[in-house]
Amino acid sequence: MNTIKFLPMMALVLFAFTSCSDDDGPNLVPVESEQVLNLFAPTTGGGMGQPDEGPFVKFDFSTGTTTTSDTEWDIAFRSTAIIVNGGQSQGTTDEPERNGNAAAYVAEDTFANVNTVDTSLFVQDSQSQLAIIRESGMGWYNYSGFGNAEPEDDNLVTPLAGRTLVFRTRDGRFAKVQILSYYQDNPQPPIGGFGPNASV
Repeated sequence: MNTIKFLPMMALVLFAFTSCSDDDGPNLVPVESEQVLNLFAPTTGGGMGQPDEGPFVKFDFSTGTTTTSDTEWDIAFRSTAIIVNGGQSQGTTDEPERNGNAAAYVAEDTFANVNTVDTSLFVQDSQSQLAIIRESGMGWYNYSGFGNAEPEDDNLVTPLAGRTLVFRTRDGRFAKVQILSYYQDNPQPPIGGFGPNASV
């Protein structure tokens, strides 16, 4: 039986760096805004009930780039999973050690409208649940599954509208993130199961 292995590219990921606070709590003050194109975060396993494998791609908000550092990273990507450098490992293959104090939550609002941080909502990764829930419709994405009316809609991962990821970095700053596409070069419309971003 053939299995499909997808080649995800986090395309057009927006990062807004933040700082400052007032008496009402931290405010998201635009210190720097950056677009990250085609952040390649594949998995070498997964599918057919098998666990994901392959390295996580670690990202450092302070430099605005990916990193191979064991300690100087804030978030990391693998396929649809986003982990934070804070909390506990789930024990999956190739999962990096958490050694920071990063945390996250999902704000149900547009990127432009998220201007304050609700520190009471921050959670860290745990053995049972990631801070950014990895489940269709629950975290940052929707997964279409198979058997849709249009074959190009099969196995499609699309970001949920009106969802903004809010992070506390490992060193106590704040950032907000919007993922605009899961696919290389942000094709419009996205191409699902048997498009150029997939191989059998």
